[in-house]
This record gives sequence, structure tokens and C-alpha cells, in this order.
Amino acid sequence: MLLQIRNLTKTYRAPDGGDAVDVLRGVDLQMEAGESLSIVGPSGSGKSTVLNVVGALDKADAGEVLVGGRDVEGLGEEDLAAYRNTTVGFIFQLHHLLPQCTILENVLVPTLASPKADRVALRTRAEKLLDAVGLKHRLHHRPGELSGGERQRVAVARALINEPKLLLADEPTGALDRVNAARLVDLLVELNRAQGVTLIMVTHAPELAQRMGRVVELVDGKLVEVQR
Repeated sequence: MLLQIRNLTKTYRAPDGGDAVDVLRGVDLQMEAGESLSIVGPSGSGKSTVLNVVGALDKADAGEVLVGGRDVEGLGEEDLAAYRNTTVGFIFQLHHLLPQCTILENVLVPTLASPKADRVALRTRAEKLLDAVGLKHRLHHRPGELSGGERQRVAVARALINEPKLLLADEPTGALDRVNAARLVDLLVELNRAQGVTLIMVTHAPELAQRMGRVVELVDGKLVEVQR
């Protein structure tokens, strides 16, 4: 079992002293290595919160997140930094590429935290990933010279550079038109199949959600399996 989430709860307190909002009310989830899953639900239901807790960008109030048998909530700061950099890869709605860097340099940014890494091997891997996402001919272009769909594909390559076990995609098609959104999900499905990376995608689009192996819906703070 790669991922186990047990009884995860999360409450957001209102800064003005208003009523607190219980976003997660006992979320449970299990995923085997190599699975793909989409999380659907209305805006504000807590879909991104689930990803942020799994990715150690946020902390739950209670519950457990085990990735590869390790309790993410119990990791110290140094181990958390390593976990975020190597165990999980994140793709956001906005690509967050560095405009002054080339596409190749952007993909290599997550590797800079490992100064002793083999730079030649990493560059080769980055080039192979950019080839896999259809951008081998764009290595030395900058983000401003690419389309929105191409920039998101660079973000996918960057998320995979450190060979994460778990890829977390938070509304990755939200800023794309319908054609480019479908192409990006095609890419994620192929990477899941070819490289065996476990994939969780949050999306508002039902037709894109159905491309994943499983679909779960966040209902009243809990995940419910959608039967297909």
C-alpha cells in the first residue's frame, strides 16, 4: 500500500472570530502504487486541502497520512523538506515557472536542493522528460515563448524530475482551454501507465475525472467512492 489516509480532520478558523468551517471530517483513503485517482466535489469542499495535507504543504488537525509506511504528519522539518522534494511531485493550476530561466533550467530547479547530485545524469533525465511531454525542441526557450498548455507540460516534467512516488495534480487544467486540458490529462494518463507513478488529480471537470482509474467525491467532509 503506497498511501493510507485515516480519519483525517481539518477545521479552518475564521480570522474575524466567525464560525469555524469543518472542511475534512474523517477522510479515509487507500491507494496502491501505480493507481490513478481523481477527487471531485464543489468548490470549497476541501479537495485541495486533501492534496495539501498529503503533500505536506498543510497540516491536519487529526488523523494519519502514511506514504510508503511513513507517517507524514510526524516528520521533522528536515525530513519534511526531503519528502516534499523527492517523494511527492506537485502540479498546480498555475505553472509557477521562473520566467528568466529556460525550460530545461526550470525542470532542473527541484534538483538544486541536492548539491551532490549527478548533474549530467539529471540533465539527461530532464531532457528525456521534456521529450516525453513533447517539448524536446523547446529546451532553451523561456516560459514567455510557450503556450499555456506547453507551460503546464513543463510543470509536469518538473514535478517528475526527482522521480516521486506520488504525483499530486491540483486542478492542473483549470487555466487551459478544453483541447489543451484534454491533452494534458492524456499526458498524465500515459505517464501513470508508462512510468507507474501514482497519481491523484483534483478536478471540476467530470469528463476529465473519468479518465482516472478511480473517482472519489468529497461529500460533507468525507471521501465517497463513485461507482462507474
